[in-house]
Amino acid sequence: MLIQVSKEFKKKSNSAIFSIILFIIVYILLFLSAIALTIGCIAAGLWIISIKPMFFTVMIGIGLASLGILISYFLIKFLFKKHINDRSDLTEITRNDEPQLFQVIDEIVKEAGTDFPKKVYLAYDVNASVFYDSSFWSMFLPIKKNLIIGIGLVNACTKQELKAILAHEFGHFSQRSMKVGGYVYNVNQIIFNLVNEDESYRNTVQDWANASGYFAIFAELAIKITQAIQWILRKMYSFVNIRHMALSREMEFHADEVAANIAGSIALEESLLRLDLAGNSYSSVIDFYNSKIEESQTSKNIYKEQNFVMNFLAKESELELKYDLPVVKISEAGLFNKSKLIIENQWASHPSTEDRIAKLQQLNIIKDYDNNSARTLFKNIDATEEKLTTKIFSNVQYEKPKSELDLDTFQNEFEKNYNKDTFDKIFNNYYDNKNPNQFDLNSSTPSENVSNFEDLFSKEKVELVYTLIALENDKNTISSIADKTIDIKTFDYDGRKYKAKEAKILTPKLDEQIKKLQEEITQNDINTF
Repeated sequence: MLIQVSKEFKKKSNSAIFSIILFIIVYILLFLSAIALTIGCIAAGLWIISIKPMFFTVMIGIGLASLGILISYFLIKFLFKKHINDRSDLTEITRNDEPQLFQVIDEIVKEAGTDFPKKVYLAYDVNASVFYDSSFWSMFLPIKKNLIIGIGLVNACTKQELKAILAHEFGHFSQRSMKVGGYVYNVNQIIFNLVNEDESYRNTVQDWANASGYFAIFAELAIKITQAIQWILRKMYSFVNIRHMALSREMEFHADEVAANIAGSIALEESLLRLDLAGNSYSSVIDFYNSKIEESQTSKNIYKEQNFVMNFLAKESELELKYDLPVVKISEAGLFNKSKLIIENQWASHPSTEDRIAKLQQLNIIKDYDNNSARTLFKNIDATEEKLTTKIFSNVQYEKPKSELDLDTFQNEFEKNYNKDTFDKIFNNYYDNKNPNQFDLNSSTPSENVSNFEDLFSKEKVELVYTLIALENDKNTISSIADKTIDIKTFDYDGRKYKAKEAKILTPKLDEQIKKLQEEITQNDINTF
């Protein structure tokens, strides 16, 4: 499989490489300056001691020498730091444990032209990802990746869809040209460590300062100099990271194309659109049991409950079913999104789902579809789900002996809670995100043209509510642009491009639109009352 790298990817890649080269140049200059300062401080310290050897000059000489050493140490400490990912919530599986799943992974890595993962882990949630323990030397030495597969994801996919999602993850490493992303990632980690993870360094400096009052002034000076270095590196972090994120967006499109070539466009498209529903369903189950901690109630298998919630919410939203899984359409995924504000988010590593779906539909790659549940890839999925469920609840401290809710009891209680917190469907979502507006009963007059109940909660009236919510959110964002809380140069609003300094001009116009909508909604609330 050979996928051509797009011109946009090459452009972003070259920009990212340039940022790395610039970082290296800046870092080398800082490092050489630190070495020169260290040599100068040591030489000056020895010179002071040699002029008149005595306790005072010895302490001053040592303190001066330590100034340069501390600054050099600050710049090289990250070379020996390794970022270890927390694996406490993960469960490792082997080929002997799950041969069918590993066979699918074999097929993916072969077609993608990449290496088999070092280890495969199961996670609790609706997720799939590739990770590795990184250090400075990861930029120069080959490093094998680990694969995470969330059982919450397996529970919400067909075999083909899971294959597509895993193929996407391996797609990031399928061509040499993609390795630039790894380099930029490591540079970001290095700068982040230098800029933010300096607690151990500060403790070292503080210990040195506490050793003698003579050293304290030099320790304080070292802190001031390293703060100046951190300021420079923060600027570099922004410069490199903006280009990294822009490249990451292109890498996502590339990985999607790899996945489509391996598993087909439709498999990835349908799974992407279902992920939010699956994730919300999983979170709803977790939230349900969080509320049961005082009662010490747990679950035997939260994934059966996730499946129930997912299908329950699908039914409430009148979604179709396909292969016993809800089908979420792109129009339904973006329901009630009335925002007119478009900002090219330089920091967003993932393109929007809409953009990804559009690209997949353009590719329109057809593959044979295995519509069996992804759960069938496991030897004994029920036992696996129960094992992970037990592990989830083992992290919770209960004051009394635990008791397990059976599935029927969960279903009844969940439905009861849902119906208690949800307005009747006759209100057509009108009150789901708003309360009735306040108005004066004595001075308020209902409109004469309201003919029936359905008019009060029609699609047009509901859209007024969500348009108002979107406008208020837009206004808050534009206000943040105006006061430079959000630092961007341009943004689009309602089809027109604005400079950041024009945000203040736009705010009064939004206030006027918001006021008009509020009046319309208030009038409808008066009519309803």
